[in-house]
Amino acid sequence: MTPQDLADAALPGEALDSHCHLDIMKVPVEQAVADARAVGIRRVVTIGTDLPSSRWAADCASVHPDVYAAVAIHPTEVEDATAGAEETAAGKAAATDAVLAEIEALAAAPKVRAIGETGLDYYWDRTTPALQQDWFRAHIEIAKRTGKALMIHDRDAHQDVLRILAEQGAPEKVIFHCFSGDERMARQCAEAGYVMSFAGNVTFNSAQPLRAAAAAAPAGLLLVETDAPFLTPVPHRGKPNAPWLAAHTLRKLAEVKGMDTAELCAEVTRTAERVFGPW
Repeated sequence: MTPQDLADAALPGEALDSHCHLDIMKVPVEQAVADARAVGIRRVVTIGTDLPSSRWAADCASVHPDVYAAVAIHPTEVEDATAGAEETAAGKAAATDAVLAEIEALAAAPKVRAIGETGLDYYWDRTTPALQQDWFRAHIEIAKRTGKALMIHDRDAHQDVLRILAEQGAPEKVIFHCFSGDERMARQCAEAGYVMSFAGNVTFNSAQPLRAAAAAAPAGLLLVETDAPFLTPVPHRGKPNAPWLAAHTLRKLAEVKGMDTAELCAEVTRTAERVFGPW
């Protein structure tokens, strides 16, 4: 990344990176935040995927003014979350309850603004669908009890995610992180009032179906994210992602929506304040 890269990415208004993993980036948090601020990405939400990273995210947000946090156990991590527990049904249940209790305790921190990322991942064969679904339902209930947004990881599991949200009763604020559904699913989510957060893959040449979904999604239900250090957008694809690169994804979304970039900056900022709370 060069000063010219930052200049080229600079937005005409402020926006945010609604989902990244500052803990596994190869740059200090201070630099990541400063680079983001330089292009107009004013706020960053860093995400937990297990207890250690959730603790880290909450701590990071507590000391960095423009960083906020989400805490949860990622669906591919739920088996490992109770590793070492007594190998009985009662032992596993007690360990699960203890992990979820800590997630809920972390969620009470003022700068923890979401329960996530939680959900279902049927791409990786690491945990059974049944176990993932149990943990997803538990996270939904934590989001409802704490009043925090539910940030969903949904990979190859669209219909089960939507079904469980309907069965369990969705929280007031739901975000589909790195939205990967088609146009039909975007319309389903819009009807339910779910927010769809688009990542750098929406800029890929192969992503026309994803762009069609973005075109169908109401502008008032859109967020932009990086999922850094993953899913780096064009024109920097192949390099590590970082929050400042959310600017490129936002521009692509504005193009897809036929909107002025400054208008979309304002729209996603309003949506972020609605789902994450006042900054």
